[in-house]
Amino acid sequence: MDLKSDIRGLLQYVPLFRGKLFVIDIDWVTANDAVRAEIMMDLSALQQVGVKLVVSMGVEQAQDFFDYSAEIELRVSSVVRSCVDDGLDELLDRGQAFVVAREGGLISDELIGLSSSLHAAKLICVSSDPKLLDARGEVVKFIHIDEFTENGADSGHATQVQAVKACKAGVARVHLLDVSQQGVLLSELFSAEGVGTMFYTDSYRSIRSITEEDISEMLGMIGRSVRNTHLVPRTIEDVRDDIDAYYVMEVDDNVVGCGALYEYGDCAEVACLYVKQSHEGTGYGAAMVEFLEEKAKSKEVAHVFALSNRSADFFLKIGYEEMDVKGLPEERAKRLKDSGRESRAFRKAVI
Repeated sequence: MDLKSDIRGLLQYVPLFRGKLFVIDIDWVTANDAVRAEIMMDLSALQQVGVKLVVSMGVEQAQDFFDYSAEIELRVSSVVRSCVDDGLDELLDRGQAFVVAREGGLISDELIGLSSSLHAAKLICVSSDPKLLDARGEVVKFIHIDEFTENGADSGHATQVQAVKACKAGVARVHLLDVSQQGVLLSELFSAEGVGTMFYTDSYRSIRSITEEDISEMLGMIGRSVRNTHLVPRTIEDVRDDIDAYYVMEVDDNVVGCGALYEYGDCAEVACLYVKQSHEGTGYGAAMVEFLEEKAKSKEVAHVFALSNRSADFFLKIGYEEMDVKGLPEERAKRLKDSGRESRAFRKAVI
């Protein structure tokens, strides 16, 4: 995600983060001067939008960090040598960061205990430790702790194992970030996909029925595709009249995609399928289609179909077969003909 080109996407996180506590464990000694400067500016930015900060690092690194903080006017109260929470709430409520000079490794048991007792929204580790990679060698952006455990937690790096332990202790989300990457904190926190690995316990990505409050946002989201004739134009009234057919996908509590399922007796149409441009290539479109297929199956619909003039490869890739538009339900075929759109039709059995 290019933060400079998506200010609106960035700003949506400000009210979500305001007043929340982030515990940030930094491998300060391995960061070069440029990265250190970036980290300090990122911390200052978080503080300015109302995030409460507890910063942790090795004993020998904490004073250097404290000196850096004075140069950029990051509000830091003091440095302590133990993970205690006595009096922390008052300091944090005054907008001051608190620095813990820890002994031991990253995401220590003591720091996990502190994060849990303070009800931290996030525990973030910025270090040079190995990233969590998938079979293709690409960074795993997010993983539920159950999935990590099922795939062999014993083989994970120490910070990964500690991340899972922190989640089990009550910290909903733990982020592992690369300390060599400049601007890594903001790049991770102010985008739904992020740049590191996030371990989580709650629902990070979900699909739910649309509400009336979502309709304007959905129509605004799909506007670009409608203008480019990828999707059929819809009005608020159109969606409201058939609201039970529509669903939205949320990532990190932000709507990033949508879809609809229109029923025609023994078949149903997968329609209004859209994923935000910033989330293309994530597999969200396929996930939305799979969700709609399961909905159709639960309604004992024999097969689903989709109409598209741009996404033939997508539907063929996820198991659809092209069909003659003459095989569409009579009502839908007539609407297609009246619209003048030259859409192709694709079909898939779900029962």
